[in-house]
Amino acid sequence: MTPDPGTWHTLRLACREPFDGQALLRFLAARAIPAVEEVSPGRYARTVRVPGGGSGIIELVPPPVPGDGDEGQPGHAGHRGQAGQRGRGDDAQVLLRARITGLRGTGQVVSRCRRLFDLDADPEPIDAALAADEVLAPLVAAHRGLRVPGAYDGFELAVRAVVGQQVSVAAASTLAGRLAARHGTRLGTQPAGPLTVLFPRPAELAGADLSGLGLTTRRQVTLRALAAACAAGRLSLEPGADPEETAARLVELPGVGPWTVAYIMIRAAGDPDAFPGSDLGLRRAMARLGCEPGHAGRWRPWRAYAAVHLWAALAEPSPALTARARAQAVMPADLAAT
Repeated sequence: MTPDPGTWHTLRLACREPFDGQALLRFLAARAIPAVEEVSPGRYARTVRVPGGGSGIIELVPPPVPGDGDEGQPGHAGHRGQAGQRGRGDDAQVLLRARITGLRGTGQVVSRCRRLFDLDADPEPIDAALAADEVLAPLVAAHRGLRVPGAYDGFELAVRAVVGQQVSVAAASTLAGRLAARHGTRLGTQPAGPLTVLFPRPAELAGADLSGLGLTTRRQVTLRALAAACAAGRLSLEPGADPEETAARLVELPGVGPWTVAYIMIRAAGDPDAFPGSDLGLRRAMARLGCEPGHAGRWRPWRAYAAVHLWAALAEPSPALTARARAQAVMPADLAAT
């Protein structure tokens, strides 16, 4: 029996504590694709495809910050249900609510949501390893249990990475939204709302007209090559793909360099040690900390988590980071690195 597309199905996804869900939401909010994704206080939502031709909308609500209780987060509409809860023992729970046109794909939805929120990470050893470094210690203290934002759809994330080359985060979201609006699929059975478009699949972009969207000619060539490679099966950005093979196939695409490969490996392939060292934001954060580029080697095998800490520090500088930057500004050059 086909479920009523207006019915919400609720699951709770366990994850280890600590879990910094608010930092995760802030990261995703800054990069949300209009009409495909929406982030409001305490909640992430998006359109999804499910096996068998189904589609719909999912919502993810992280657990409240300890001490805030189990009520919905501020600004979280009451009809959307309570926030994720604190679980038993060392587990927290993320609330997953899905309104989809077929239940056959529930397992896939769950696994993709777990990947998106990095729910299978074990934060204690990761935090301990990074906190042992004096540069990252204050950042880890400010964001215990920070997760690496993953991707619900690897191809979508790769497209987002390509359009984000050499433009601001906000501009990349705008460009991705234009692309989705032109070549994506409208949700036909859902009530009116901000989430109305399914992101285009590889076959829909492989030969698409990408002119007039604000993309450079070079970016258009790269996007079509990326889509063609995924559509033909030469490149897999799905869970379980071999990371080394994925990176090798990405490098073969025109217009895909080390930054794009590393970003895709972090978020789509789930490589915990990928690090886009040429990223302007990371370089700026490291400079503020008085940290030389080569210092990143000390963060292995968790450099992807270090990168997210640095991005978070730029978005919301911690008091420790600000104080360190001020101290270095007045130190002689030969002392600033100590």
